[in-house]
Amino acid sequence: MRGQQSARAAGRLRLDGFNATETVVIREMQTIFQAQMQYRSQYGRCAASLTQLGPPASGEAGPDAAGLIPRSLASGEKDGYLFRVSLRGAAFEAWARPKELNVTGRRAFYIDDNGVVHQNWGREDATAESPEIQ
Repeated sequence: MRGQQSARAAGRLRLDGFNATETVVIREMQTIFQAQMQYRSQYGRCAASLTQLGPPASGEAGPDAAGLIPRSLASGEKDGYLFRVSLRGAAFEAWARPKELNVTGRRAFYIDDNGVVHQNWGREDATAESPEIQ
């Protein structure tokens, strides 16, 4: 009985941890969206990489390092997730997926110029066709 209670409590803690991490990752995806909109406003195009959205190593911010997201996110790895950005024509797409599925997270996420975060449960990247976060 006591062992079952401990196992259930550990399972709840793990789920709570996943939920908290995934909530942070969803916010990071929204941060990337907002940074891309600001970058487009400043430079007339979307950034092709997280590095372009991140802070400069030294000197003034510019199109190669606009200073719109923190260095931790610009590195491409944060909160147990791997982040990436690419261009699709004049638009951007961004993805986040767990570094280790079911260890650092359970869902993959996607966002593009529409500003809607999509999710996929499992190994495959989320896409614009994946279910939206509600």
